[in-house]
Amino acid sequence: MEVCWKDIEEKWRRKWFTEGVFEADPKSGKPKIFVTFPFPYVNGRLHVGHGFSATRLDVYARFKRMQGYNVLFPFAWHWTGEPIVGAAERIGKGDEKLIKTLKLIDGIPDEEIKKFTDPVYMASYYMKENKKTVMDMGLSIDWRREFHTTSHHPAFSRFVTWQFNRLRKLGYIVKGTHPVVWCPHCQSPTGDHDRLEGEGVSPELYVLLKFRCGDAFLPAATFRPETIFGATNLWVNPEADYVEALVNGERWIVSRLAVEKLKEQLKKVEPIRYIKGRELLGLNCTAPLTNRSLPILPATFVSPNNGTGVVFSVPAHAPYDWLALRDITNKPETLRAFGLNPGLVEGLKPISIIKVEGFGDYPAIEVADKLGVKDQLDPKADEATRLVYKKEYHSGILKDNCSSYSGLKVSEAKEKIAVDMEKQGLADHMYDLVENVVCRCGTRCLVKILENQWFLRYSDPEWKSKTKSLIMKANIYPDSARSFFLEVVDWLRDWACARRTGMGTPLPWDPSWIVETLSDSTIYMAFYTIAKYVNKGLVRPENLTEEFFNYVFLGEGSLELAAKMSSLDPGLVEEIRKEFTYWYPVDLRGSGKDLVPNHLTFFLFQHVALFPQELWPRGVTVNGIVKVEGEKMSKSKGNFVTLKHMIDRYGADAVRCTLMIAAEAMDDPDWRFGSCEDMREKLNQVFKLVNDIVSMEASSSPGHLEEWLESRLQRRVKAVTDALENLKNRTALEVALFEVWNDIRWYFRRSQKPCKQVLLEVAKTWVRLLAPFAPFLCEEMWAIVHGEGYVSKASWPTYDKNKVSYRAEASESLIQQIIEDLREVIRVMRKTPSKAHVYVASGWKWDVYLKALEASSLKEAMKMAAERANQLRVKDFKVLQKLVLESLAISSEEKELRVKAGIIDERAIVEAARDFLERELKVKVEVWVEENPEAYDPKKRRFNALPYRPALYVE
Repeated sequence: MEVCWKDIEEKWRRKWFTEGVFEADPKSGKPKIFVTFPFPYVNGRLHVGHGFSATRLDVYARFKRMQGYNVLFPFAWHWTGEPIVGAAERIGKGDEKLIKTLKLIDGIPDEEIKKFTDPVYMASYYMKENKKTVMDMGLSIDWRREFHTTSHHPAFSRFVTWQFNRLRKLGYIVKGTHPVVWCPHCQSPTGDHDRLEGEGVSPELYVLLKFRCGDAFLPAATFRPETIFGATNLWVNPEADYVEALVNGERWIVSRLAVEKLKEQLKKVEPIRYIKGRELLGLNCTAPLTNRSLPILPATFVSPNNGTGVVFSVPAHAPYDWLALRDITNKPETLRAFGLNPGLVEGLKPISIIKVEGFGDYPAIEVADKLGVKDQLDPKADEATRLVYKKEYHSGILKDNCSSYSGLKVSEAKEKIAVDMEKQGLADHMYDLVENVVCRCGTRCLVKILENQWFLRYSDPEWKSKTKSLIMKANIYPDSARSFFLEVVDWLRDWACARRTGMGTPLPWDPSWIVETLSDSTIYMAFYTIAKYVNKGLVRPENLTEEFFNYVFLGEGSLELAAKMSSLDPGLVEEIRKEFTYWYPVDLRGSGKDLVPNHLTFFLFQHVALFPQELWPRGVTVNGIVKVEGEKMSKSKGNFVTLKHMIDRYGADAVRCTLMIAAEAMDDPDWRFGSCEDMREKLNQVFKLVNDIVSMEASSSPGHLEEWLESRLQRRVKAVTDALENLKNRTALEVALFEVWNDIRWYFRRSQKPCKQVLLEVAKTWVRLLAPFAPFLCEEMWAIVHGEGYVSKASWPTYDKNKVSYRAEASESLIQQIIEDLREVIRVMRKTPSKAHVYVASGWKWDVYLKALEASSLKEAMKMAAERANQLRVKDFKVLQKLVLESLAISSEEKELRVKAGIIDERAIVEAARDFLERELKVKVEVWVEENPEAYDPKKRRFNALPYRPALYVE
């Protein structure tokens, strides 16, 4: 029976929306759950990554709703910043690459793309399209609370204005001078979400060691000034453009791009002349601190885009330096090509300056050899560099040839040497980006030291401390993400919170600036409680005054003052206040791990700053990043997978289940098209099976097999519930879909006369267990099994221990084991046998086995089993050992089952299942007890029998 997915989805989507099934209002005395998902940007279609993160939250929301909670799951849209404006500008300039992407990946018609030069139109278009996708995906959203950001939504802008005025009043926003990632075209700081490339990259401080060359200096940028004592030469890129310039009155030679960087970092830079890197080759320079004369040599690994384009070489401790030195030593023609004498490098030998446990004198050489790094262009050189630098930083000690710094730990010497050299005029510093960063407008970014800019003081120790206390108290899923958050809090610095271009809310006290994209998206969850009234027209933007927000969110001031200043009826203001206090705090917010270094941590910081502790977030969940067929998803790679196209192709439930089964915790899920195809077929099979159960004729009364099925189902209910409580969606779905399926299929295999009465109850439970994952199909199946109302609001199945039968489960476990073992014996025989003899274990073996099951270790099990064997006067220690090993070889769940089941009558169980065994195996089955001296046992196999592992003889 093939499911008509589109018809089913449309049917239930329409019903949910028109009947407001997921609309949630405060209900006195009813416990609530408030779940939120970071509002997505509207500069493109939603992709499967959005689908993964959002569906995880929707599964939780649906689960909690079925548990009887009053659940609010709202949705909104992010228009703020450069993403939309940057895309509109690129379209206006005829950017063929972007236009092609819009056509091929997003499926946007030409006539619409022409209108995308208007960023507001573009945002509105994608918001409408993506809302349909969210609804098609089956997210259980209360759409009455929908809104979008920026000044194009005046009510939300009033909210951001209140937020920023209060942050400034409390001292969390200050004007200062800080390095920021800067877009020269937009003339603005460029936050993570305003970037095409380089999300998460921050300015890094380089030390510039000044090597004198004639009357000029070549400043070499480094993170490791302590390695100056091991310098053997300088490297420059022979094909790069360099500039001789006056920098604060001092003559420097740096790469052309470095000049532009230095200009933005409060340095006075006056270019004198432009030169090629090859013109510097063969010159000698004097190293600072050591005063050694060092030659300047060519190296292709040196990028003029990084630092100053000048690198000093420490081949003993820097793999790239060793590889480059080895390359030109082994290939003298490289030097001759630049008119250099190969003898120039003959005397250059690595200088060991750092003692590192586990390494000899030359760690860089050892690691490069161990990893098999071919040359300076081999990607493995990066790995070698990371290994050496990490080891040396954490455990390295400077040797005796390091002047007064000898004996210092590398971690201590690094900063001390940098400070000392700057004081002596031997060094300077600059900020740079360790990876390429590109603004949404398409411009390459650099670091600018920004004066008189507004910053959020995330570096404030007291604010950090409060945020850490929130992190320690909150529910973090998985718990391993807790340390991730704490690390981010530790290294987070002040954050530029405004930019010049893009869409957004004007900075209240300086409208020439706009609140940036990662700063107006931190506490907007509170606005959901107001948005419902705004969307109804009961509250207008001008009503949203400071006094109104202070009263509604914080209980400050009085109802009378809030009503007066907002020009709203006091009853309405009080209703909104109660709405907020009912829903807040946020119970769960979740997204990908890529948002931990920014949005999710900012969300915690600002709640700590603006709200009392009882309103701080209660829970955060972090998930992995979706790959596509094992590769990182990227528009440039052409493997960008939109949710719309997947839903159209496979159906929403298949997409949801494929995503949920792909990963849990912070593991990266892998989207595979074949997996989604398989999932759709599995859901088709489930639908057919439920229909088959409903169409069955009334049959036998419940018996042993029904007792087993109901017991197994209780275990599944408990496992799914426990997993969902901890947001282990993959585990929950594996149990709910596959394990319940296997149980029902086993029941049908075992039963000659299935009991419809029991199967219908099982089906009703099964449909409810699957409902959070496959809501459309489950609504349809719920109607088929005559469930009451919507399955989305049906009661979640509760674990009933009274329906658990350990003996029934143990009995079927025995039968399954016998079938598995007999199939293996028959497979090895490679011919069809005529008869199978099954020998069940003696009573004393059961006695010893159950005693061993109580142990938690091999040593304890051997001791307990031996004690019991001695009591029974059993001397067969070889069998004893087998019993113990068998007791330890099973899962904890199976062990609990067997302990609670106690001794089971294996002979009676196998005899009762004899017809089934013969039907399954197509062989005559005889059952014997081990102690029976009359048993047919030509090979003496019966003495090998163990509890749950009868001995077998096939002929």
